[in-house]
Amino acid sequence: MSERDPIPPVSPAAPALHSDRSGAAPVPRDARHARATPEDVLPGARASHDFRVDLERIRFSPYFSRLSAVTQVVPQATSGPVIHNRLTHSIKVTAVAREIAVALLYTDEKTRATIDALGGCDPVVVQAAASAHDLGHPPFGHLGEQVLDRVGRERLGLAEGFEGNAQTLRILAELDTHGAAQPGLNLTTAVRAAVLKYPWTRLEWASSHTDLPPHERPRGAGAPISTGAHKFSIYSLHAREAEAVRAAYPAIAPWQQTVECSIMDIADDIAYSLHDLDDFYRAGVLQHATVSAELRSWLRGRAELSGLADGEIAAHPRVPGYRLEALRRHLLTRDGWIADDEAFGNAVDRVAEELVDGLLAVPFDGGIASERELSAFIRRWLDRFQASIVVEANPHVRSGHIRLATQAWHDVMVLKFVHTRFVLENPDLATTQRGQARLVESLVVGLDEWLRDPDDSSRAPRRLLEQVEEATESYHELRREDPTRLIGDSDDASLARRGRGRAVIDYVASLTDAQAQSVTAQLGR
Repeated sequence: MSERDPIPPVSPAAPALHSDRSGAAPVPRDARHARATPEDVLPGARASHDFRVDLERIRFSPYFSRLSAVTQVVPQATSGPVIHNRLTHSIKVTAVAREIAVALLYTDEKTRATIDALGGCDPVVVQAAASAHDLGHPPFGHLGEQVLDRVGRERLGLAEGFEGNAQTLRILAELDTHGAAQPGLNLTTAVRAAVLKYPWTRLEWASSHTDLPPHERPRGAGAPISTGAHKFSIYSLHAREAEAVRAAYPAIAPWQQTVECSIMDIADDIAYSLHDLDDFYRAGVLQHATVSAELRSWLRGRAELSGLADGEIAAHPRVPGYRLEALRRHLLTRDGWIADDEAFGNAVDRVAEELVDGLLAVPFDGGIASERELSAFIRRWLDRFQASIVVEANPHVRSGHIRLATQAWHDVMVLKFVHTRFVLENPDLATTQRGQARLVESLVVGLDEWLRDPDDSSRAPRRLLEQVEEATESYHELRREDPTRLIGDSDDASLARRGRGRAVIDYVASLTDAQAQSVTAQLGR
């Protein structure tokens, strides 16, 4: 599907990919339907039945429920009940993802053939992956993720640290439960593959791809740190399972997402760029004057700004227009395969007109008129993005088989810039965020010290003690089955330390914001 061929409107007469249309003959269950532990299949069940089972297992999971009390960006306690949390975000990602997946069922025959050759696309798989994509997020969202990663590497002896996406797979494969006979939810291959947003481990990336320039690294790999990739979806403990899952998709390159995963990823970007702005507008975080100054200054002075040296731009980040110019240059450097000055300018102009001069020009007052204006704004942009989907058989390494068309991609980049520049970097949130970071670190240290206390460790929470045993056994199994994935010492004492550290991380990451605060207070830290 080219960028000039948007997805056509849904037609009841259009054929479906991997559908469960009423009256259709059952489709043989291929490798996409396989589970780590085989389960009985209902006689005559439709093709999507297995995937619907997965979707319900995820939705009934306590890890899914806890997302209702985990911060998305703005803490709910300070902004009222209208603010998104990780659960409402996940639900909206699921809705956006399903809309895209269903539209792809009704596209042209050539595009459908491409999707089938890449492994297929079932809207239920996409829904399941979207529902699961944030399960691994710890208390306080990305801030908690950063703290757990740093403390895990620096104090707990975990070379892989912590990553929310990898934690999601760990929850699905091991930490959550389905019945008494097996760990994890025992999901199908298709759903497990669809949550592998960054289908590599941190360490394997470090050992083989650190010499690649930024524009040749997959999106998310980023600039490697001392222990490897910036983003990754697989801990070494689950690398063998991930390899088995990915083997069901021989047409997908090693660093590429499956079609269903690409749809989930795009939907996450769309929801992140739009629904978070919804929150910030309601909470009064986005101010018309400051956002307008940045965008309008760049639009007026773009020719002059383009002539400034990089050092001049970097030295004056608070001058209106300079940060937006830095973004333009960053996109051209990292994503030259799609970055385009004209499209970037169009995106800035569109956001300035519709967000700044439209939505932000009238402060949100909670009235019906404000609600209607906000709803209309979100709907327009959702429709635009969902109609801007491109399917590629051979995508750029920094893209995916399913991506946004050029202009829509730039629109998302500019919306995300507004998010980062005027919310995440808002100094009014810095004090709260610093306190949250100290709380998470203190909790990890306190639990680790408790487990290392020979006189009192047996009185630690039962779930934590059981997770220590299970994580330690998992490292022993890795040593037996795939020892090359263990970096550093692999003697029993080292594995015991890793098991303890991973269990502490698992335990803290499974708490809600309020639970993290409560446990920290109870520990007297």
